[in-house]
Amino acid sequence: MDIIARPSPNHDERAAPVSMIVLHYTGMPTCEGALDRLCSPEAKVSCHYLVDEDGTVYSLVDEERRAWHAGKSFWRGIRDVNSASIGIEIVNPGHEFGYRPFPDEQVAALIPLVARIKDRHGIGRGNVVGHSDIAPTRKEDPGELFPWEALAKRRLALPSPTRNLIDPYWSDAAFLLALERFGYDVTDSWKATIAFQRRFRPDRVDGIIDGECRAKLLALLLPRPQGEP
Repeated sequence: MDIIARPSPNHDERAAPVSMIVLHYTGMPTCEGALDRLCSPEAKVSCHYLVDEDGTVYSLVDEERRAWHAGKSFWRGIRDVNSASIGIEIVNPGHEFGYRPFPDEQVAALIPLVARIKDRHGIGRGNVVGHSDIAPTRKEDPGELFPWEALAKRRLALPSPTRNLIDPYWSDAAFLLALERFGYDVTDSWKATIAFQRRFRPDRVDGIIDGECRAKLLALLLPRPQGEP
């Protein structure tokens, strides 16, 4: 695939091997505005790749380097998510500037990009996550309109369980323990639940722990034949 170099000065040494891919939306009105910010020394933010709405892919930071995209975050015991991840920004105005569906051309470019990074670093499907998954108290991107199912059906991300769902009737406290076991920071229980819903039940994001949420989380935690979480 063709990738355009747009080097950012905002990077440093990794302190951990790559084990995650974090997907973001830019949350800015234009692609060029997002690129300018991600390449500005003053902004002190960056990512490894950016995917425009027309499918153009930009490379900003070499994968060997630690880009500054995750901020304060946590996933499955990892607190320095920047060191352990590849960050991909996906151009979309976001909830602040007119959130909209991600174009087919953009998703078609993102899929092979994620596939190659995943294969190159041996990343499991359970560690292909959204910014809201790793920072539920601060972030909501890439949001409920992001087509996770397009990645999941190509085994690039975990699917949302839909078959043979069984409600374990956990208490809310037990659900949160299970959610923490799955990988989330549950310090703010409501926002952690919203992040889970945004990722796995995007048609209703209300922060209420119900039978569908419990059943989906149980299915995600059950052993899989492929040995992936």
